[in-house]
Amino acid sequence: MHTDNTDQISLLYHITQILNKTPDLKQSLYNVLELLSKSQKMIRGTITILDPFSDEISIEVAHGISKSALQKGKYKLGEGITGQVIQTGAAVTIAKISKDGRFLNRTTARKAFGDQEISFICVPIKKDKQVIGALSVDRPYDASFSLDEGEKLLSVVAAMIATQVIYLERTRIEKEKLESENDRLQAELKKQYRMKNIIGNSNKMREVYQMISQVAESNATVLIRGESGTGKELVANSIHYNSLRAKNPFVKVNCAALPANLIESELFGHEKGAFTGALHQKTGKFELATKGTLFLDEIGSIEPDVQAKLLRVLQEKELERVGGNKTIKVDVRIVAATNRNLENAVTDGLFRNDLYYRLNVFPIYLPPLRERRTDVLVLADFFLEKYTRENNKKILRFSTPAIDMLMAYHWPGNVRELENCIERAVLVCDDQVIHGYHLPPTLQTAQISDTLPKASLEKAVSQLEREMIIDALKHTRGNISQAAQTLNTTVRKFSYKANKYDVDPRRYQ
Repeated sequence: MHTDNTDQISLLYHITQILNKTPDLKQSLYNVLELLSKSQKMIRGTITILDPFSDEISIEVAHGISKSALQKGKYKLGEGITGQVIQTGAAVTIAKISKDGRFLNRTTARKAFGDQEISFICVPIKKDKQVIGALSVDRPYDASFSLDEGEKLLSVVAAMIATQVIYLERTRIEKEKLESENDRLQAELKKQYRMKNIIGNSNKMREVYQMISQVAESNATVLIRGESGTGKELVANSIHYNSLRAKNPFVKVNCAALPANLIESELFGHEKGAFTGALHQKTGKFELATKGTLFLDEIGSIEPDVQAKLLRVLQEKELERVGGNKTIKVDVRIVAATNRNLENAVTDGLFRNDLYYRLNVFPIYLPPLRERRTDVLVLADFFLEKYTRENNKKILRFSTPAIDMLMAYHWPGNVRELENCIERAVLVCDDQVIHGYHLPPTLQTAQISDTLPKASLEKAVSQLEREMIIDALKHTRGNISQAAQTLNTTVRKFSYKANKYDVDPRRYQ
């Protein structure tokens, strides 16, 4: 690296320009090595970084080395010349590397130069006396070349790039942390939505588990059917996080919650200016779910015109944004759910027949809670443990009357209603046992709440009929014909009942 002061100043100035103007840290360091190669006859250069946690040294940026060779360039602290430079903080210069046995040549890059003699300079990269890496170069052997001068110049360059190297190392560490955290979160999600967390051991739920395990690892479209509150979204989660797409996006769309004029834009995206208010381009849910799974909840509520476009995406695996003409390819697995009777919707012309068959590839039916009563107490215990933990309470069990009430109720809101019921009971309970009076009024049966009717059935019917006759007469101002018509009966029957219950129509004229 024999050069005069003017050339050195020019070189260092250009290096400063590179470091200040190139936003990509790694690219700026590569550009520095490329500049050294052009101006200093360097045939190969590397910047290595020390991982302070593992004491492993790896080549972070290199010039004149292939990517495969670069991955091989890993050393332990003190290993090889680079490892010694980083360990001791002292530079090493060698006129002819063939005469030095310390070379490990992990990258095997020097074999490409055959018998050509190579000189080597390696200087530490320091920050506040702490060695964080090394800068090394190879150049053809030249007897007139001053190794000391080359070492001094590289030491200045190393000092200039030290800050960049620190940022690069921090970025790498942060990336590793993020990747590690992402892996942890993915594992947690898979754990959270594994089939064991869909509570229930009834025969019907075992059938559901078997179907999930059969379809999860495929790319088949799944249609989850069942009443509201049965846990359709939980099944969709289990299918995705137990599939080969588990590490890719899982995007959810509640079709019933979106206005008809927005559902198309939400699913397929739109271009800027596609409609009033479209100030920016929007990426649709299909694009966001690329390589992953798109969960279309309440699919039965989609309007017919959107159904046609949805069918095309399912068949052709491509779409256009609203207001756009560019065809976009998508690779998305569809899991849909509905609580509607799609067969009736098809018959009534509200749902496309071809879309129904495209969605109904692998149907999974979730039974309502009233059809799996053996699961009620299992679920209740699960929710009791969950909400006592969340609310920092010590509630151990349900009382026998409370259990009877849970088992007797018909649960029209299914598992969701049961969960809400147990959460409420935990909040109002000031004991270690959930009693019947802690449960919502809707579960209070007549016997338990002491509200059994005192009158006979015949008397209750008579009272109801008398009240209806009086109300009809009041409404028609005592007109018997109109009153009979209001109650959808004949004048003869109306008059007979009015006489039986001692009701005089003239009193209401």
